Amino acid sequence: MSHTTNTMRVLSLAAIGDLRLERRPIPTPEAGKVRVRIGFCGVCGSDIPRVFTKGTYHFPTVCGHEFAGTIDAVGDGVTSVKPGDRVAVFPLLWCGKCESCESGKYVQCSDYDYLGSRRDGAFSEYVVAPIENLIRVPDSVSLEVAAMTEPASVALHALRRIGRPIVGQVIAIWGAGPIGLMVAQWARAMGARDVVIFDVVDSKLELTKKLGFSHAYNSRSVDPQQKLAELTGGRGANVAIDAAGVPQALVAAMRACARGGNVVLLGNPSGDVTVPAELLSQMMRSEVTINGTWNSDYAVHGDTDDWRTTLAAMASGQLNLKPLITHRVVLEDAADALRMMRDNKVFFAKVLVHP
Repeated sequence: MSHTTNTMRVLSLAAIGDLRLERRPIPTPEAGKVRVRIGFCGVCGSDIPRVFTKGTYHFPTVCGHEFAGTIDAVGDGVTSVKPGDRVAVFPLLWCGKCESCESGKYVQCSDYDYLGSRRDGAFSEYVVAPIENLIRVPDSVSLEVAAMTEPASVALHALRRIGRPIVGQVIAIWGAGPIGLMVAQWARAMGARDVVIFDVVDSKLELTKKLGFSHAYNSRSVDPQQKLAELTGGRGANVAIDAAGVPQALVAAMRACARGGNVVLLGNPSGDVTVPAELLSQMMRSEVTINGTWNSDYAVHGDTDDWRTTLAAMASGQLNLKPLITHRVVLEDAADALRMMRDNKVFFAKVLVHP
């Protein structure tokens, strides 16, 4: 698309369930910001309720927060990056003033903005972002894989929340969606003894096995607690992760967790969870730790945050995310792709929109 028109296409959410392909003026980056031409934007599981049931913070909104692209214009004072640079973009815009921001814990910011939910995101041709939110994409990493930096960083963060090494441990994951499979790859890379994955959809379990995880079971036909007891000599999983966000998965994860183990809450909850008293009692006696996790750690300086670790792992081949991509759609077809994900009638893992 040439700049002669000065407009770009966006997929705008005008009201709950009301998606419209529109033309808008191409934004101009202010000082300290850049304009990114979107290469690919992933659809997050959270985008489906956001679009079809919950809505966003205001209408209209352009959703899309998992993206990578190429810088095509820079604002005043920007010298650290230039047009043509390929970047991944951390979508959380922190305030920089609260206690959390002052200690560099941007995901705990008390007054944040967010590309793709609170303000317009990347189901569009261009997005303007602050230079602090950009990370260069290594030459060997494609933009379609780099668009998965955000979910892969969230997956890494979930394992880092445990606060101890997982070498030689048994990691059990409920939910073989993209985020669950990313957690599985990280756990394997970090030296887990076994990674055991449960889901109720056979096609997801087939993809799990293709990625080299042989312990993939349908929890409708295999009891997770029994299976894990069998694999661990009765001890259970050292780390049990609910990456599905369904009440049964969380309760199953709690039941299957070993003494002194960790239960990680990763999936967005789809409903209230009722925990039987005997299970709570068992968890207390077993001194199980429950870790909440949200988003990922991002640092403006330094190289040990979740995002830089993820891009380095993509570059080295430690993370193999390309097989997760099942659909690539143009902006004109994105609304249909979102409806396809909502209706869940077709197998999909990662769906990418490329403007």
